[in-house]
Amino acid sequence: MDNTLLGYNQNLFVLPFDHRSSFVKLFGFADANLNPQEQKIVAEAKEIIYDAFKKAVSETIPKEQAAILIDEEYGDEIITDAKSKNYNVILTTEKSGQEEFAFEYGSAFGEHIEKYKPTFVKALIRYKSNANWDNLKTLSDYCHQNGYKFLLEVLSEINTPNAQNMVPIISALQELGIEPDVWKLEGMEKSIDYQQVIEKIQEGQRTSVGLVILGRGENREKVEQWIRMGRDVRGVIGFAIGRTIFLNPIMDYNNHKITKEEAITQISANFQYFYRLFIKAI
Repeated sequence: MDNTLLGYNQNLFVLPFDHRSSFVKLFGFADANLNPQEQKIVAEAKEIIYDAFKKAVSETIPKEQAAILIDEEYGDEIITDAKSKNYNVILTTEKSGQEEFAFEYGSAFGEHIEKYKPTFVKALIRYKSNANWDNLKTLSDYCHQNGYKFLLEVLSEINTPNAQNMVPIISALQELGIEPDVWKLEGMEKSIDYQQVIEKIQEGQRTSVGLVILGRGENREKVEQWIRMGRDVRGVIGFAIGRTIFLNPIMDYNNHKITKEEAITQISANFQYFYRLFIKAI
């Protein structure tokens, strides 16, 4: 494909709550085959996070720079509402909890994308050099052939990611023709690592390809460090922070320690905090 067409040319601040198997575990449910009451609990938690997202956009975060990352299984009504309000929607496609990338809806993945027509289509992979990436290549091609931006989340097996171990992973995927518009990568502890990763994801006329920093459920202090190291690097366009933002308020609400409105307010405040940190307003 024409690499000059790749990329995304504005900041992107993502509130991800596309978690499924991990979300189920949060509430202590035995398995993914939830009964109607358990499904209601999970769906309500996601509604609270979405309400917090809308509150943050109404108060601080520019609408055109904000996005939700959501799953179809528990988020159908949320996606429909978000689309009607012209929010940026990122739709996840992977089957949850798998070691190797597989489509949630198999060969019908395209039908589910077309159902919602999201701004971005997202895939998460746990990178292994000997894995089969044919499905991921299929998704990358589909996005570019059908006018969708492609966001790829890559988790490595390294405890402390840096350019030395991330650049070869990025290179290997690029050589396979897997071409994200935005890479969603784990935070790094030095600005030079971000710079070297950006050089790699933007090489070969990929000059508009960006990177968002993921939180991976780390504590606030660690995520703050990652953002401070990356925010001044050209090409780092934002973040995708989920559990660090919503986990404690959601669990406090579920345990009847706070009200729904308090949970919404706290999640929204956390989202706005990291936004202000990234743009250096605090």
